[in-house]
Amino acid sequence: MSQATKDIEALITQMAKLPGLGPRSARRAVLHLIKKRTGQMAPLADLMHQVAQSARECLNCGNIGTADICDICNDDRRATGELCVVEDVSDLWAMERGQAFSGRYHVLGGTLSALDSVGPEDLRIPQLVDRIAAEQITEVILALNATVDGQTTAHYIADQLHDTGVAVTSLAQGVPIGGELDYLDDGTIGAALKARRRF
Repeated sequence: MSQATKDIEALITQMAKLPGLGPRSARRAVLHLIKKRTGQMAPLADLMHQVAQSARECLNCGNIGTADICDICNDDRRATGELCVVEDVSDLWAMERGQAFSGRYHVLGGTLSALDSVGPEDLRIPQLVDRIAAEQITEVILALNATVDGQTTAHYIADQLHDTGVAVTSLAQGVPIGGELDYLDDGTIGAALKARRRF
């Protein structure tokens, strides 16, 4: 196998590691990029290099952006007193796509999971508690996935916030059991947010 062929195979192997892409899909994607290397592959490679250098996690909420504090946390108009807690950045982006929420977010970085040995110390729960007083939060909306781990995490957070006096609510209708926010349409997310209930 020539070096060029090895490089292409290595690229396919790397692409196949991406979520939603298996070996066959990765092979098709790489072949497409090679055929369109001037118009698509070269600009994509440049952008990937640029994002690799500049992307960082927001020190406040855990969102991904290009500054230490993301645009959402920097926007004074979003200091509504409402804080939406999500499992992952993809969930935050799903909420933003729907444009139904105008407050701020807090990304946990996962959920509690005994099977995966993920405990409260592995998530951004202490930072959440700190933000409630610091940002004068009046409502915490638990927008966690309707899975066993998501609901376990929601109950744990509600217990941790019990004595803070902050209202703790959760998404209501429209989010099916076992559903994940990133896969829901914008209308469903908006309806669930509007019909949230006390947790």
